[in-house]
Amino acid sequence: MVKPFKIDISDQIIENIYNKIKKFPWNKMPNLDGWEHGTNLKYMKEISDYWIKDFNWKKYEAKINKFSNFIAKVDNLDIHFILEKGSGSNPTPLLIMHGWPGSIIEFLHIIEKLAHPEKFGGKEEDSFDVIVPSLPGFGFSSKPHDPIGPRQIAKIFDKLMTENLGYENYLAQGGDWGATISNWLGHDHSKTCKGIHINCLTMRHPEGPKTQEEKDWQIKFENDQIKQDGYRTQQATKPQTLSYAMIDSPIGVAAWIIEKFYFWSDLKNHNIESVYSKDILLANIMIYIITDTFDSASWIYYGRREEGGRFFPQDFHRINVPTAAAIFPAEMAEWPPRSYVERIFNIKRWSTMPKGGHFAALEQPELLISDIVEFARSVR
Repeated sequence: MVKPFKIDISDQIIENIYNKIKKFPWNKMPNLDGWEHGTNLKYMKEISDYWIKDFNWKKYEAKINKFSNFIAKVDNLDIHFILEKGSGSNPTPLLIMHGWPGSIIEFLHIIEKLAHPEKFGGKEEDSFDVIVPSLPGFGFSSKPHDPIGPRQIAKIFDKLMTENLGYENYLAQGGDWGATISNWLGHDHSKTCKGIHINCLTMRHPEGPKTQEEKDWQIKFENDQIKQDGYRTQQATKPQTLSYAMIDSPIGVAAWIIEKFYFWSDLKNHNIESVYSKDILLANIMIYIITDTFDSASWIYYGRREEGGRFFPQDFHRINVPTAAAIFPAEMAEWPPRSYVERIFNIKRWSTMPKGGHFAALEQPELLISDIVEFARSVR
């Protein structure tokens, strides 16, 4: 069953959030300069002041509601998604998925360009039916009863595309968890998922690195992740404990998320607003707060650990659906050498981008769109 959905957050909910922001005890915060120890205090004060004085959630609510939004029942979960039908007579179904700490906000400005390329200097025959879901436990999708991982979510999304929406086949795209879910769609659901485009690689081959280049990459990757790994370990092992701290603290949620946007992005002069406006950052943060899903969104880390963690299982078979890899230079999870990736995927497109980081759709939307379009042409 699929039914229309419209977002309408009450003024009372928003006012309650703002009151908590106003009451935050800034005077009790350690006065550490810079970003070295975590989210910068000066910037948090600045963006929080903007949040309660100038940010307009209703503006972003309208941006989301401009598209056709729906709720579909899949495996007893209510899955929220945007569906923008593409131009022409034969648009390609494209499932495009966010990760953590992202949301559907990442894609609002690229949906029309993918669905109606002829309006933006492109060709109508390159159009897509664009399906943008909120991951289970994220945003406007319902919370699973217990943590579930990306492999289970892939199964849910394949049902969404084929049973609820009636597509015989489709392409999948994503970064972060969206990329991991795409991996499992290509692995487990190749009869219906006919190609995947990923801008992040989080999974690992069960046999590990083989060449010296691959071994050198793994050592460097592990060293690079030492200062990035704290949140991941917490969310994969004790997410419930973190929830107590965050459930009633908009500032806490904001600081936790902003840290990632700062350290995972291709910034100029270490300035987060060289890439993101305050409005974009806050709109994404508000998705977590207004839906009370900061807690359940972190569960996917726990779910993946229960599914086996970062490594594909020992009985892994190569993902043979056509795969495109878009490598952005500031990606926080540095890509392995191509030889390693080729042992996991049937690589048909390998694009080394000149700029951009982890949140590709927000950072370099035109590069991402162009790469998706070129890949789709090759597999149609």
